Amino acid sequence: MNPANPWRGESSLIVAGEARVLRPSFAALVAAEEELGPLFALVERAAAGQLRLAELIGLFWHCLARRDGLTREQLGEAVVAQGLAGVSPQLRGLLGQILQGEG
Repeated sequence: MNPANPWRGESSLIVAGEARVLRPSFAALVAAEEELGPLFALVERAAAGQLRLAELIGLFWHCLARRDGLTREQLGEAVVAQGLAGVSPQLRGLLGQILQGEG
């Protein structure tokens, strides 16, 4: 697996003992928006501390570069195991990409 490329807005998340790349591609963000509603509203909820766990998992799910048999439940379990503080760098990175795009 290729490591995350921070210059492309990617980050890594450990799921089931494996580093998984979160890649906020156009297709991933469109899919996330279809499920979660407008992305700007998602960013606003996050800034206000109102982002729900299901929304966080949904955003991460759509931004996974590859799933390879991974279930959404496993992703959720990994996030809960790491705690919200543990995954906040990845969330900040994705939200930053939504707001700013690629540099």
